[in-house]
Amino acid sequence: MINDKLSESVFNRFSNLFNSSPLIVRAPGRVNLIGEHTDYNEGFVLPASIDKEIIFAIAINNDNVFRFHAFDFNETYTFKSINPEVKGWQVYLHGVLAQFEKERVKIPGIDCVFGGNIPVGSGLSSSAALECGFAYGLNILLETNFSPYKLITMAQKAEHEYAGVMCGIMDQFASISGKKDHVFRLDCRSHDFSYYPFAMDNYIIALVNSKVTHELASSEYNIRRKECEEGVAILNEKNSCIISLRDTNPDELLKYKSLFNQVTYNRCCYVVKENIRVLDACGALEKKDMQRFGSLMYDSHAGLKDEYEVSCPELDILVDITKQMSYVLGARMMGGGFGGCTINLIKSDHKDKFQHEITEQYTRCTGLIPNIYFVKLSDGARSLKT
Repeated sequence: MINDKLSESVFNRFSNLFNSSPLIVRAPGRVNLIGEHTDYNEGFVLPASIDKEIIFAIAINNDNVFRFHAFDFNETYTFKSINPEVKGWQVYLHGVLAQFEKERVKIPGIDCVFGGNIPVGSGLSSSAALECGFAYGLNILLETNFSPYKLITMAQKAEHEYAGVMCGIMDQFASISGKKDHVFRLDCRSHDFSYYPFAMDNYIIALVNSKVTHELASSEYNIRRKECEEGVAILNEKNSCIISLRDTNPDELLKYKSLFNQVTYNRCCYVVKENIRVLDACGALEKKDMQRFGSLMYDSHAGLKDEYEVSCPELDILVDITKQMSYVLGARMMGGGFGGCTINLIKSDHKDKFQHEITEQYTRCTGLIPNIYFVKLSDGARSLKT
């Protein structure tokens, strides 16, 4: 049901702009608890949908025209044909429409208002939420009956082909397939996934935005992918069954260490150990051992800092501060690296204390005031009754 301010605002804006009754859809952002930079190595990740979201009001207009209104920017955009050269938020909508056209779906025209509360640039995948929510709504309105997995892959292709970002499938998967109060382990090779209950009664997830974005992120991301591919090529010569870092283990890496330069070896070590950490984290959740889960988060950050080298001083400071807080179980950088957010698992009755202490200490160390978001784990994309 529409019972929150954001949904009501989007619905009311649609009513003011368009003369029809819309379908209301929500699509969430996501966090990734553990399993960073493993997705493009065909490994494991452990994401979840969160209660930060984009709300869509969508209707067919039968005018053969597409009319979109971005509530947060108060911008209206109208067009009649798909254009791969557009920029900004429009590119994601064009990309999704292009995927439906590739499936030979006739679209008679769409009116749409969307608005959200996912902090842009915070690493919570607002772009995936925009793609997935729009695709989810079109699937209902056009009665195309595409499966959730089909919508996930269509949204991913929209990002690849129109936004030009060769992302893995995790973000779109989380936006559509999330489950309230659960995380899910996603196999980035087979795309099989399993849900795990995440105890949210006594614990809460806090995201701390470092307020820095270093320019290294995109270039270093491509370098890391290349370094991992180089490592796989070395291993494949010794064992043809190894076609990704998913297929090896720490002992095998050590056996062939002399064939690697130190940097490539470190990159491969991190990925291999991070996959093991994801599996161990799932075991900890099955045993309801949140202390163990938090310890694995700290280990993940250490690997990202020292072996994969995608952290930065500000992220390290945020993580180090939490190690002095007895009520914090674990923390690590989240996302591509070189800035953005840390994700923190804390005891829920220390929420206010955490916000005060992390802000005070981080500001004293860096001169920056962090943004802090407390999130709950939510369902994936859904339609809401009006």
